[in-house]
Amino acid sequence: MKGWAHTLGSLSMFTQLGLSLAAPLLLCVLLCSWLISHFALGTWVYIPGFFFGLGGSGATAWRVYQDIMKKQTKRKKTSGRAFNEHF
Repeated sequence: MKGWAHTLGSLSMFTQLGLSLAAPLLLCVLLCSWLISHFALGTWVYIPGFFFGLGGSGATAWRVYQDIMKKQTKRKKTSGRAFNEHF
């Protein structure tokens, strides 16, 4: 049962990472599309929007990476020797 819990936890973390990477880029491109249709801007707006979306995705990926590393260091600290394993 513990193996399934770990597997499902890893799957949910992987899914969350994928959504977190795709969402900022998609939102920036949709915002660019809205700006073009409402304010009659040129299609050049997509270029900075794409880079801003990539920047948002990179920042999100960095935060997720830091969270994973923090959880792993906590696990290493708490997985010390038990009382009966000191020999």
